[in-house]
Amino acid sequence: MPMFTASTVQKAIDLGLNTLGITREDAVIEVLQDAKKGLFGFGKKNAQVSIEPKSISKNSEIVSNDQVIDSIIDPSEATMLSTNLSTEEIEPEQDSLEELRAYLEMIVKQLVLSDETTVTVERKKDVIMYQINTTKQGLVIGKHGKTLNAIQYLAQVFLHRQSKEKRSIVVNVGDYREKRQEILERLAERTAQKVIQTKRPIFLEPMPAFERKQIHAVLSKHDAVQTHSEGDEPYRYLVIELKK
Repeated sequence: MPMFTASTVQKAIDLGLNTLGITREDAVIEVLQDAKKGLFGFGKKNAQVSIEPKSISKNSEIVSNDQVIDSIIDPSEATMLSTNLSTEEIEPEQDSLEELRAYLEMIVKQLVLSDETTVTVERKKDVIMYQINTTKQGLVIGKHGKTLNAIQYLAQVFLHRQSKEKRSIVVNVGDYREKRQEILERLAERTAQKVIQTKRPIFLEPMPAFERKQIHAVLSKHDAVQTHSEGDEPYRYLVIELKK
């Protein structure tokens, strides 16, 4: 579930609704933090809310964990996404893919403040890969990949509303997704060995659904351990335990 921050709760909600292109009635909104003025400039905090489209929360497994977009797109410029998501006509998939590519390129350019950023799209069986090309990869990735995951979540919402084909979306920058997959695979193997040694289940930290699936895929054929998910999004986590 994406999170949005602003100077007040209402501004954070407005930012989130405009970014996702939905109305308040179509959203699940949770206030995570009220704004704090602080004292002499110290301790000041923005308001923070989480917003998820009701239709996506019911029908889609692809939900991100603790994802943050801090003003990637200004509310006054969010009409493009709002118009595209609310259209009643399903467009041909190729048109939708190109519209999404252009939209991603627009918001990333605003994020990194550079017109040299480009986005390309490639189909890989049931997965559609959007590759962000920029010299400011760190800004796009964000802390622990939160910004990139948030961008990927918006891309998934966009395409689900536009196309009959419910394909998975992967948004990548540089080789971040490949490196992250290697990390998850090593984490899966190390955790499995620890479970075998201690004979106790291990609860991993919350992570996006597509990353949980990667770990599950690594351990699905393991002789000694099994995996399952527990908790509610965006705090859903993976449990690795001995096979019963």
